[in-house]
Amino acid sequence: MATLERTATSTSVAYVRTELAPVLPAPRSSVGAVAWMRENLFSSIPNTILTLVGVYILYMLIPPVIDFAFFSATWSGDSGEVCRQNGFGACWPYVAAYWDQFIYGRYPEAERWRVDLVFFLFALLIVPLMIPKVPYKTLNSILFFVVFPVVAFFLLVGNSFGLEYVETRLWGGLLVTLVIAVTGIVVSLPVGILLALGRRSKLPVIRMASVIYIEFWRGVPLITVLFMANNMLPLFLKDGASIDNLLRALIGVAAFASAYMAEVVRGGLQAMPKGQYEGAMALGLKYWQMMLLVILPQALKMVIPGIVNTFIGLFKDTSLVYIVSLFDLLGMIQASRANPVWAAPSTAMTGYLVAAVIYFIFCFGMSRYSMFMERKLATGHKR
Repeated sequence: MATLERTATSTSVAYVRTELAPVLPAPRSSVGAVAWMRENLFSSIPNTILTLVGVYILYMLIPPVIDFAFFSATWSGDSGEVCRQNGFGACWPYVAAYWDQFIYGRYPEAERWRVDLVFFLFALLIVPLMIPKVPYKTLNSILFFVVFPVVAFFLLVGNSFGLEYVETRLWGGLLVTLVIAVTGIVVSLPVGILLALGRRSKLPVIRMASVIYIEFWRGVPLITVLFMANNMLPLFLKDGASIDNLLRALIGVAAFASAYMAEVVRGGLQAMPKGQYEGAMALGLKYWQMMLLVILPQALKMVIPGIVNTFIGLFKDTSLVYIVSLFDLLGMIQASRANPVWAAPSTAMTGYLVAAVIYFIFCFGMSRYSMFMERKLATGHKR
């Protein structure tokens, strides 16, 4: 027995690693572009079919657009004649000739520095406001929401501080688009929050007034709202009094957007667990303290996609102000087509392509920022 044990001990081999095993790369099918495509584009048979159909649609659409915008385009000239001779292709000299009007409308050329200054101040204040890590958010908010509108009003309108008076009927292009969109966005969010709280109020008068307001504006198309604001609003004023056309559109757009924003916010309030309300009341918080400190921050965080979606829709709906004689970006493109000097088959399509690119840049930027804020605030409650 002892002999067998010695034999087994002498013949057994033990291996002890003296260094760490090398780290092997992950399989190519589980990382990188291949893994992303397998997970998002080819994860199932229906997804694969939809991906192939989408690729085919892009194949049918993108090459003609690229050919129209670049390869077959006319790049120089001083009239539409060169574009007519070139055939079907973008007429970029037309865009160069009207670019200032696309941005400023008929704003006096000598005073356009005021518009540029407003654009610069807008970007200077909104960029740090959108970056979470930038300090002094309270001061930045006061400057953007309180000081900037006053400064922008005096700069754009003039008639004070030695500035020439510029009527709003001379405004146009991207300037009008941004003025209407930004005003509608800034006004609709707080008003929508108040309407959402009013609709959930226990006071019958406040609740009924909020319901009537929301349902009325949601039941009327925006184009009708603009007609009403332009034609009926002056009827409620005293004899001899008048309201600027741009101000009428601003009131109509803000009132319309506020109703939709109220329903978005109400969805977030209804999604809040009852325990949040009970916990806030158990701490002895009053109604407005509970809403401002506990409920609204969580509710608004949950409905960020809906809020931004409303903002994007509002930005695109600003093109409807053309029907009430306000020449926004799309309105200026429409008006420029009346010039016979630039009459060509591709002139209109070139202008619409420029408008589409500008609208896409703004809307896509809002969408990307919305996704960034969702990830930053962990709206999806990812662990």
